[in-house]
Amino acid sequence: MTPTRADVPVVIVGAGPVGLLLACELGRARVPVVLVEKLARPMTESRASQLSTRTAELLHERGFGALLAESAHEPRTHFGGLGFALTPVDSPFAGNWKVPQYRTEAALAARAAELGVETLRSHELTELTERPDHVRCRIQGPEGPLGLRAAYVVGCDGARSTVRRLAGIPVTATPATRELLRADIRGLTVRDRRFERLTDGFAVANTRDGVTRIMVHAFGGPVPVRAGRPRFTEVVDTWRHVTGEDVSGGVPLWLDAFDNSRGQAVSYRRGRVLLAGDAAHWHLPVGGQALNTGLQDAVDLGPKLAESVRGTAAPGLLDSYHQVRHPAAARVLDHVAAQEQLMLGGPETEPLRAVLSEVIALPGVRRHLTSMASNLDDRLPVHPTPMEGRNDSAGM
Repeated sequence: MTPTRADVPVVIVGAGPVGLLLACELGRARVPVVLVEKLARPMTESRASQLSTRTAELLHERGFGALLAESAHEPRTHFGGLGFALTPVDSPFAGNWKVPQYRTEAALAARAAELGVETLRSHELTELTERPDHVRCRIQGPEGPLGLRAAYVVGCDGARSTVRRLAGIPVTATPATRELLRADIRGLTVRDRRFERLTDGFAVANTRDGVTRIMVHAFGGPVPVRAGRPRFTEVVDTWRHVTGEDVSGGVPLWLDAFDNSRGQAVSYRRGRVLLAGDAAHWHLPVGGQALNTGLQDAVDLGPKLAESVRGTAAPGLLDSYHQVRHPAAARVLDHVAAQEQLMLGGPETEPLRAVLSEVIALPGVRRHLTSMASNLDDRLPVHPTPMEGRNDSAGM
C-alpha cells in the first residue's frame, strides 16, 4: 500500500457495529468508504447482545433476516432491575432479540465487504486536519504512515474517541463513581440471577450453551484506574463477597470491567467531522441501549451523509442528524442514570424501588417503558438511501 492515497469520499474510524452499519448504508448508496480499525482482527466477545424492536426492524429492512433468525427472543425487560413483561407493540419484531455482538459484527462486515467497503485493520488515526473542502487524515499502519484525504470523517471509535479528541469536539460528562465486573465463564453450576440486589452488592448470572455470564458490583467499592482487563481473581473475590459463591473452579473465557461514567458530545458534527455511537454518547450498558442507540445513529446518518457527498442534499440536511439523534441519546442517558440508581444504589434506594414496583404494575406505565425499551418512541420516517438501480428485494 502506498503512503498516500487518492481522495476518499468518507473515512469511518472504528469497525464495530456502528461503523460497519454506517459503511453498509453508504455502500448501498454507492458512496466509496474506507474503514479504519486499530484491531488486527474482529473481536470474538459477546459484549452487547440485545437488539431492540426498532433495531430489529431496521436490520430486517436491510436484509439481515438470517441474523435475526438466530437470535433468541426475550419477551420481558426491566427498568433498573425491576422486571416486567413487554406490552404488545405494533411490530412483527416486538420484544428484545439476543445475539452475541460478534455475530452482529460478522454479519455487518460480510455485507460491507459485498458492497465494496475497504477495511484497513491494524491502522490507527493519528492526525486530522480540516480544510474547507476536505479533511486530511494521517493514519499509522503496519507498513508505515498513510495519508487519506476525505470529504467527511466519521468517528465510530468508542467513548474514548480519537476522532472526537482530534476534532476538538467538547463533551458534557459525569465521571465514574461505580464499577462493575463482568465475565464469561465455562464450567460453572451457579444458579441464574436476574438483577439480584444482596446485602453487599448487585449480581447477575445467566448460563447459555455451557457458558455463564456473571456481572457483579460491590456496594461502596472503589473505582480503580485500569490499564487493562481485570484479573480473574478480582472477579472471583468480588463475586464471593457479594453472593457467597465460589466461581474459581470455572474457566474464564472473557473478562471485562466497566463503570458508570456517562457523557455526550455537545455537537455530533463539527464541519466535515461527525460522531456516531459511543463516540457521541456513552453510559453504563443497560438493556443494550448503547448498541441500539448507536446503530440507529448510523441509519439516520448514512443517507444524509450520502446525499451530502453527492451534492444533492437539501440545505441543513446533514445538520439534522445532530438535531434528531442528540435529543434521542440525551433521553437514553437520563433513563440509564435513573436505572443505575435503582440497581446499584445502597439501602437508601429501597423505598424508591418499592414505590416504582407499584407504579410499573400500572398498564400505562408498562406501555410507556415498553416503548422506551423498544426504541419505538423515536420511530421516525427513515430518510431514503439513494440507490442506483439496486433492488432491495434481492437481499438488501
